[in-house]
Amino acid sequence: MDKYRVNWNFPTNIWVGPGRISDLAKACSDLNMQHPLLVTDPGIAGIPLLQRALAPCKEYGLEVEIFSSIKGNPNDENIDCGVELLRDKNCDGVIAFGGGSAIDAGKAIALMAGQHRPIWDFEDIGDNYKRVDPNGMVPVIAVPTTAGTGSEVGRVAVITDDAAQIKRLIFHPNILPNIVILDAELTLELPPEVTAATGMDALSHNLESYYSRMYHPMAEGIALQGMRLIKNYLPRAYMIGTELKSRQQMLVASCMGATAFQRGLGAIHALAHPLGALYDKHHGLLNAILMPYVLIANRPAIEIPMGQLALSLQLSGKDRFESGFDAVYDWVIGLRKQLGIPHTLEEIGIGTDDADKVGRMAADDPSAASNPMSFNAVEYRDIFLRACQGAVTL
Repeated sequence: MDKYRVNWNFPTNIWVGPGRISDLAKACSDLNMQHPLLVTDPGIAGIPLLQRALAPCKEYGLEVEIFSSIKGNPNDENIDCGVELLRDKNCDGVIAFGGGSAIDAGKAIALMAGQHRPIWDFEDIGDNYKRVDPNGMVPVIAVPTTAGTGSEVGRVAVITDDAAQIKRLIFHPNILPNIVILDAELTLELPPEVTAATGMDALSHNLESYYSRMYHPMAEGIALQGMRLIKNYLPRAYMIGTELKSRQQMLVASCMGATAFQRGLGAIHALAHPLGALYDKHHGLLNAILMPYVLIANRPAIEIPMGQLALSLQLSGKDRFESGFDAVYDWVIGLRKQLGIPHTLEEIGIGTDDADKVGRMAADDPSAASNPMSFNAVEYRDIFLRACQGAVTL
């Protein structure tokens, strides 16, 4: 019965609805921020969207510093630069504004604001989080502009260690943003390919959480509803990018996925993390490509939950004898085609030369621990090779 001795934690204050970015100044006031550091990515820093979002803050008299020197997969150097600016300008909080990279970077900068150890001392291993001085952290407001990572409700920041070519999870309970603003109007200008990749990222979070080996029925239920929203609204958000309802529902589904992955993730992420570190590819796109290959590998352990998922999503198979697993698998393949997701890793420039290294890194990744099947390095290598070459059968 040790499986049932667990600790559960659920998210933070979430302000939901189109136009809620107008409440950003109020959020700063609620957290006693007068001089926040806004962390965003270079693509957002130069577009009118950001200035529109900040206009109420200027009217409120807030002095906002902007930091945008982060990579698509933020690294420790990016975090160090952000912390240096925060300290130099005496900023009293962080607004993490953008996609998952900006939010992860913002959370890490807020954690490191007053620490005296290097960031890797706080990697999510054992009780490392107890090394953090909570008094050295500053509050965070998270404003996602993509519907994918759900980092706005996560207690980790995913940061790349370039020297070791690995992604590390930086964890502390207080890294969770204090206030989240889910405003669909901020996502209306997302191009279709970004909508597709981030939406599939949200699906991967909900899906892996749903069939994780960990015990968390509440998270399982959240993941199930998150996938219902994705089934109904991701194709519409992709095809009709200006449809506000679909955009809002996808923001919620993304948030639900990251809430649910307190139950753990799995082999999709165990492979995507090293591939992102080695090849600097978009995390959501990697998850989308890997998904069917991992489903096939996990099939012996997930037939029952896939049957329940097929019923919940009202998926009809090719014939009445088709299993629930096959119905879900066919839906995933069809959704990827509809969204223009490549079928293989080779199509995005990832070859097989590092297959053994990828296998070892995946087996060591923290996400592997909650996958429904325990794969060793050789088995992860083989899944990777199939994803490179397009072989969907074992």
